Amino acid sequence: MTQSCYFCKGKVVQQPTSVDFWWGDDLKIIENVPAGVCTQCGEKYLDSPVYKQMERLARGAGEAVRRFSVDVVRYSVA
Repeated sequence: MTQSCYFCKGKVVQQPTSVDFWWGDDLKIIENVPAGVCTQCGEKYLDSPVYKQMERLARGAGEAVRRFSVDVVRYSVA
């Protein structure tokens, strides 16, 4: 795992985090994902096996622990 952020050169530390994961038109929020997280800008770095497991969870292998709704608003010039 990288020690410094590719984008801002900040320090990357290992910690569990939440990831917004799109699978087609479906959004899944996957909690407690082991990742490297930049302490400066928040960029997340995932190992390949972790990403593969996230794909399995997004396809429906994981039981939803809760649900919430999100408003979708279309951008328009005022």
